[in-house]
Amino acid sequence: MTRAIRVRAFFALAVLALSLYITLSVPVRLGLDLRGGTQIVLETRDSPTAKANPEATDRTLEVLRHRIDALGVAEPSIARSGDNRIIVELPGIQDPREAADVLGRTAQLAFHPVLGTADADETSRQPLPEKPAELVLPDESGQPVRLGPSALTGADVDSAEARIDQQSGVGWYVGVDFKGAGGDAWARLTGEAACRPAGDPARRVAIVLDDKVISSPQVNSSVACRTGIDGGSTQITGSFSRDEARELGLLINGGALPVPVETVEQRTVGPTLGASAIEASARAAVIGTALTSLFIIAVYRLLGALAAVALACYGVISYAALAALGATLTLPGLAGFVLAIGMAVDANVLVFERAREEYAARQSKGLRAALTAGFRNAFSAIADSNITTLIAAGLLFFLASGPVRGFGVTLGIGVLASMLSALVITRVLADYAVARRSVRRRPRLTGIADTGKVRDWLVRRNPDLMRRRRTWLAASAAALVLATSGIALRGLDFGVEFTGGRLMEYATSAPVDADRARDALADTGLPRAVVQTSGDDDLSVRTDQLSNAEAAKVDKTIGDLAGGADKIRDELIGPSLGDELRRGALIALASALAAQLLYLAVRFRWTFGTSAVAAMAHDALILVGVFAWLGKPIDGVFLAALLTVIGYSVNDSVVVFDRIRELSAGDRKTPFARLANTAILQTLPRTVNTGMGAVFILSALTLLGGDSLTDFALALLIGIVVGTYSSMFTAAPLAIELQAHSTNPPPSTTPRSATRGAAVI
Repeated sequence: MTRAIRVRAFFALAVLALSLYITLSVPVRLGLDLRGGTQIVLETRDSPTAKANPEATDRTLEVLRHRIDALGVAEPSIARSGDNRIIVELPGIQDPREAADVLGRTAQLAFHPVLGTADADETSRQPLPEKPAELVLPDESGQPVRLGPSALTGADVDSAEARIDQQSGVGWYVGVDFKGAGGDAWARLTGEAACRPAGDPARRVAIVLDDKVISSPQVNSSVACRTGIDGGSTQITGSFSRDEARELGLLINGGALPVPVETVEQRTVGPTLGASAIEASARAAVIGTALTSLFIIAVYRLLGALAAVALACYGVISYAALAALGATLTLPGLAGFVLAIGMAVDANVLVFERAREEYAARQSKGLRAALTAGFRNAFSAIADSNITTLIAAGLLFFLASGPVRGFGVTLGIGVLASMLSALVITRVLADYAVARRSVRRRPRLTGIADTGKVRDWLVRRNPDLMRRRRTWLAASAAALVLATSGIALRGLDFGVEFTGGRLMEYATSAPVDADRARDALADTGLPRAVVQTSGDDDLSVRTDQLSNAEAAKVDKTIGDLAGGADKIRDELIGPSLGDELRRGALIALASALAAQLLYLAVRFRWTFGTSAVAAMAHDALILVGVFAWLGKPIDGVFLAALLTVIGYSVNDSVVVFDRIRELSAGDRKTPFARLANTAILQTLPRTVNTGMGAVFILSALTLLGGDSLTDFALALLIGIVVGTYSSMFTAAPLAIELQAHSTNPPPSTTPRSATRGAAVI
């Protein structure tokens, strides 16, 4: 065993050991669409007294964190997004109304002196016209009281929390600590109140939150007049229960938001959908990966079995990386791993096919030499295809938001893990296997000692595919026109992520007719509600902006019609956020395409880069057009699928162009069209085997993945078929035409008729 093999083996074992440790000790963080719960996106707004800058957003986040902690939610998450957005995740919360009410409350907190009681009819006059500095509000018992100007605000409160003191018999109370001049202001306020006799309403201090008296404690008789409660802290008692004390502490402690906030997005996923999505996707992934592994083993025998082991290692490494980085795995994020699985399979297939070519050309050098040459010759194509995908993943992460950004994270992790799996783990296992004497005696056992059925068929037929390249381009153009006509005639059914509005999905106890539900919702004041049914007991309602109270009416209407209904999904997207998500996704997509074009132009030729990007656009438009004809929604999951298809497309094109570059480097006289045809024929076995491996995974997702993954898997199946076609019959013919019209075409001394009969290794 050479030193290089030992180094690779040690590195692979170290990475696997660390990955297994992380996998067993660190749980991956699942998104709410996989575990159930509520996500609320709040956006800070300017107020007359403060600007919604990053500093104000950070202070608002801390206030909200205290409120969330007091809600008692297990494993909540709160984080800032951009300069003025805060993302709150509340696992297990299925009714978002309470959470939204607590989080979105502007909550202007103030401490007022109580001037005395008021007549009942005075409660309608606040503030009093003749004394605008005074308020008349009902206290917590409902008794109207007249309040003086506020002496302190929530900005003067440092902290407030529920505490218990069993020894003094006080029980639960709320301890409040003031900061800065707040302690002195509290002493003056309580000192004035202490001058009033016991029982006088004016001996109380009113704590007002959003023009509502949440507490009006009486100053203790031990407090001296004019002295008040000093020391910068105080206790609020009153026979509180634990929950009452916690709630009061919550309202005081997190009472004053520096700036107002507005809910721009709200998503609620029922635990049934989350659990079923996890179970369905896991089952489909296991079955699909198993079928893919069996296919690879059937084609490549021993080396195929070793590649299947490396594929399992890829799963462990990618899971561990996701858990270690604290990334969140969401349903669209699974798309990134599907693409990475395909690329891991593709890298192994590329290596094995190149090894087959080397063994067929130089049998005398043996299996080890053929395998080494296979890894060496395939490295360029593997590196270029993965780098272009990483460029796209990076741009999606930095420029996009929401599900598209999550797709970029998981895609980047998956690509790096797939490269490690294919180039290190597979190589260590394969090098060890071909070094065994028992394997060398039976070279056909390895799977690289024969050329394979696809290559044998190509040798026999030796077709000249590029002879009719303009016919292929015309066919591509016709398919493009047919698909885009669907966009023009039927339009695109954008999801609420991109249009704004509210989407609610229900699992009903009995089938509900969509027209009947539409009429019932119109009677409740929602004439423009879009109602769709799926299966026997699934129903979705999409509307414009709805408040939580209006959404509750929809829940009741659907429940009454169906004799009972469980809400499994609830999404509220503000129009400004929908515009931003759509704009961000388009900018990220355009930037990714431009960056890939630049990279391919530098690595290959500008004609290759242009052709590859044109093929990507061709595939994307056809997929969008097919979904338009089918009436499928264009939402975040579809966008993740579209990005996956683009990744497959550029990967296929890069493999073909890499082979053209290799052939042209050693042959300056053969016409470019003939070189391109030879490259396509030589890479066709890889294209077929990689495509078949991906089809097994996607077929399992389509049939077993459940409703949440069906559209995603269908989009990928369509994309793989179109992408495989376009890499051979769109990108390559277009590159030939561009090369023919370029200012410096490659030299040629061979007549056109010689293009027929291109050699196949």
